[in-house]
Amino acid sequence: MPGVLLAVLAGFSILFVRLYQLQVIEGREYARLSENNCIRVQRVVPARGLILDRNGTVLADNRPSFDVVLTPHDARPVARVLPLIAQYLDIPLDTWGPRLLKAEKEAPYTPIVLKSDVDRDRLAVVAANALRLPGVTIATRSQRYFPFGPTFAHLLGYVAEVTEDELKDSANSGKELGDVVGKTGVERLFEPQLAGGRGGRQVEVDARGRVVSVMRMVPAAPGDNLVLTVDARLQEKARLLMAGETGAVAALDPYSGRVLALYSSPSFDPNLFVSGMSRKDWTSLSRNPQRPLQNRAIAGVYPPGSTYKIVTLMAALSEGVVTPESTLYCPGFYSYGNRDFWCWRRGGHGAVDAQEALTQSCDVYCYKAGEMLGVDRLAYYARASGLGAVTGLGMEGEARGLVPTMAWKKTRTGRPWAKGETLSVAIGQGYNLVTPLQMAVLTAAVANGGIRYRPQVVERVERPDHTVSRRFSREPAGRLPISPAFLDVIRRGLWGVMNSPNGTAFTTRTARYEIYGKTGTAQVVGRRGQDRFLNQTSSLKEFQDHAWFVAYCTPEGLPGIAVAVLVEHGGHGGVTAAPVARDLILEYLRLSQPQAGQAAGEAAGMTATAGASGEGASPVTAAGEAFPATAAASPAGTTAAPGQGGRP
Repeated sequence: MPGVLLAVLAGFSILFVRLYQLQVIEGREYARLSENNCIRVQRVVPARGLILDRNGTVLADNRPSFDVVLTPHDARPVARVLPLIAQYLDIPLDTWGPRLLKAEKEAPYTPIVLKSDVDRDRLAVVAANALRLPGVTIATRSQRYFPFGPTFAHLLGYVAEVTEDELKDSANSGKELGDVVGKTGVERLFEPQLAGGRGGRQVEVDARGRVVSVMRMVPAAPGDNLVLTVDARLQEKARLLMAGETGAVAALDPYSGRVLALYSSPSFDPNLFVSGMSRKDWTSLSRNPQRPLQNRAIAGVYPPGSTYKIVTLMAALSEGVVTPESTLYCPGFYSYGNRDFWCWRRGGHGAVDAQEALTQSCDVYCYKAGEMLGVDRLAYYARASGLGAVTGLGMEGEARGLVPTMAWKKTRTGRPWAKGETLSVAIGQGYNLVTPLQMAVLTAAVANGGIRYRPQVVERVERPDHTVSRRFSREPAGRLPISPAFLDVIRRGLWGVMNSPNGTAFTTRTARYEIYGKTGTAQVVGRRGQDRFLNQTSSLKEFQDHAWFVAYCTPEGLPGIAVAVLVEHGGHGGVTAAPVARDLILEYLRLSQPQAGQAAGEAAGMTATAGASGEGASPVTAAGEAFPATAAASPAGTTAAPGQGGRP
């Protein structure tokens, strides 16, 4: 009997000790685990701020999205529901299986998005099989939507889930896997303002992970809205004008630097990135030989061709190597050393002064001026004009371009500068590389009297209640190194390009407004062949020259506009690029003054025709002497063969 009593007492003692251990010693831990089994904290993602154009048109919006989410703890064992998940959601089990099994062990309470932006049919399948899919729930969130699709793809950029590598960047402090961030363009540049402040809620869930009640809620703060400087109607016009072409358009307000339009062609649909792109779609984009993901307006670098003659004449006049009244004779070529450098007009321009040299785009005049200046003095004026440096727009990937100097070549190649190379530089060939936005900034400075403004794409930042939190004002970035009198000579020369019968873009003139412009043809590849160059005779698009046109129009009583247009392998600037710039200018002036609606119809009656004077008319006979061929150029362009005359 005593033995039985001792056994009973021993058993109760053991039970008491165990209860004491569970309730007192480890009570807090088990209470915490118990609470986590039924009480959870869920993140509330804020709605991203809207992006609007200058007139209030929504360019980047939000729409509701339904995601299928799995909480591994509520689905235990996860292996049991994997086949059903693969079946109902059509996701690859070999990819998702290991990831979900790993999450079950390492982060069982962290929700995992199995499929985002699910359509109604798939939602119905998941809801109908809810009892067979423990731990699987439907979550609603705000998803980015770009109503204009490809029209604003490069300017606005796109958004996508943040990667593990991006989380290491201090700029993404506070972000977590699954968060959506701006990857390119304005979306990335203004990520902190657009993202908003994250919220959260404390909820009670049942054994299957379904929310029973909301215990506490901290609402998310929506992101700020951005009002851009661009006009959606003008941007759409740029897209239509560049349809079927590869290149870029940059349009600025010359008196502030505000971006009116910035378009790169071809483009892509940024909505593809928002909910996750299929491998097929990504392959189609990334391997497309036309590189639609590249923002050619700011990242494409090209020889400026004859548009660079603005810089050459600016330097020549300012340095006193020529005067506005002095003339240089053009017989159609310039002999230097043992070779001839040809003018685009084989018969020559005769005696021309600085103004006519720009109007008629005389190569020989610029050859002689460049020789007298030297490459380093040319480089000084090019850099003072904003070339060879980023414009300050602020977007990632903006190229600096290239302004060659004697020291640069020595460092780069180990060889000294050859004086004959200066002749090519003086007509915008050789090592010169610029972006369309840089040329638009230079053109705007010529238009406004010499002030270079930093390009500005955002007008203001607004809080969700529409009060202004920040307003951007114009920022001068420098001044052209030229006197008002000499700048006036250059402007008169640019006026003649479109308004003088001798002008290289006379056939694209418009009677209603005086447009000032400069044609340019950037040579891409040269080869000996029957006294001509391959890029002048080949029917293959990739061997043809790049076409440039820069222009501005500042009519009295209307806002001004400066434009740069680049058409890759477009041939002559006066034929392909000039009509694009002209029509864009007319559209802007029409939009600025509705009663001037007839301006929109002028383009139809003033189209360029072959056989007229200037660039589109004269037979192309720039090459006379054979030199070693350069390699076929990428859109970045290559140097021109020495002695190959530049065309306007």
